[in-house]
Amino acid sequence: MTAYRFAVAVMPKEGILDPQGRAVEQSLPHLHVADVSGVRVGRRVELTVEAPDPLAARATVERLAGEVFSNPIIEAWTIEALAPEGRP
Repeated sequence: MTAYRFAVAVMPKEGILDPQGRAVEQSLPHLHVADVSGVRVGRRVELTVEAPDPLAARATVERLAGEVFSNPIIEAWTIEALAPEGRP
């Protein structure tokens, strides 16, 4: 088995209310930051999967992203393959 590293980014789907993003955006003028809009807040999950090959590892991550890390009704997710730990 080989270790594969991934990052899963989970964001609210377009058209879904994003109260955290709105709160951040509304606080920007207090920080004297202008010309910033469309702020959306999500989360990032990084994980290592032990699997026989990259396709099996990605399949595991896809299942976790769709069933555990996100609410598929209101959130979308993307997967990024990362370099193994200890490598650039």
